[in-house]
Amino acid sequence: MFAPTPRREVQDLRLSKIREVANAGMGRDDILTFWFGEGDRPTPQFIRKAASDALLAGRTYYTHNLGRPELRETLSRYLTGLHGVPIGAERIAVTSAGVSALMLASQLVLSPGDRTVVVGPIWPNVVEIPKILSSTVEVVPVEAAQGRWRLDLDRLMAALTPETKALILNSPNNPSGWMLPAEDRAAILERCRKYGIWLIGDDVYERVTFDRPSAPSFLPLATPEDRVISTNSFSKSWRMTGWRLGWMVVPPALMDGLGVLIEYNTSCAPDFIQEGARVAVEQGEPVVAELRAELVAARDQVVGTLRTLPGIEAPMPDGGLYAFFRVDGCTDSLALAKDLIARAGLGLAPGSAFGPEGEGWLRWCFAARPEKNAAGLERLAGYLKSR
Repeated sequence: MFAPTPRREVQDLRLSKIREVANAGMGRDDILTFWFGEGDRPTPQFIRKAASDALLAGRTYYTHNLGRPELRETLSRYLTGLHGVPIGAERIAVTSAGVSALMLASQLVLSPGDRTVVVGPIWPNVVEIPKILSSTVEVVPVEAAQGRWRLDLDRLMAALTPETKALILNSPNNPSGWMLPAEDRAAILERCRKYGIWLIGDDVYERVTFDRPSAPSFLPLATPEDRVISTNSFSKSWRMTGWRLGWMVVPPALMDGLGVLIEYNTSCAPDFIQEGARVAVEQGEPVVAELRAELVAARDQVVGTLRTLPGIEAPMPDGGLYAFFRVDGCTDSLALAKDLIARAGLGLAPGSAFGPEGEGWLRWCFAARPEKNAAGLERLAGYLKSR
């Protein structure tokens, strides 16, 4: 008799150590939590109202696989303005969450045995999705140097071989806040062109930057015929994490196949949620600007204070929602994160949740009100003093 087990690729998936830490603190109302990647403010009211009005108006039916035309046209205008090159609606698909966009991109281009290169440490979904599809994954790590995060471009280039099928880049990066320098884009794109490598951008944090309106993107450099896919989400920039809506920009030749894949994955995104997203993009630039200003202040507060604590290394992030730091002597970040819950009532994500490249580090989501960050920093200082 055969045992009822999932296939090997599913059994081998990395369990979420963030969830393991969170579970250790569940049921305690004295925990200050900074472990999940979202802020503590709800979606702006005008976005919620647009979706609510659409729901009450009965917009509860199926929509086009690729998304409502009105939303795709809105995204086309937004992306064209943001990147300074025409990005037509015929290249855009709406997806049920940004993570779904990553899965769909991988399903579009990866076959069993294909080799994928990823820059890490990285949100575990980026590594595990190719593995679900039986692709092998090599991680090229960023490193802390002179108080910032750096990518060794030569090391990445050496990993991009003729046997590589895809490169996945998350910039700004979760968890480190590393951002790809604009001057490195052309060389990476040319390398991918040379070997026919698919370049998949996880661009969910592209507006969550601290010194510019948006992160450097491959879309302005690529032609519509290049093997470049951009995946994105409404979650971070418009405070819409729970809405589970994203989008993709793909070469026109992929659109028919993508529509079929969406049909077999989720069929379509909910109509009334798409209406909220349309209004978010059309009217939400003040929301994005406010978010970025809040995060600059939060970064300065959290990273600035971390750097004053004994035994802590805290590189300055270029974007994103996170401080990624390490404590001297830490070799087991999961154990440290659990001890912080037990002894300090402080909930942080262990660096090992983002792969072996993150071991020894902790992630602090600083997208919180200043008083909450301040209280958390006080608890961490007390914990370090008592060690």
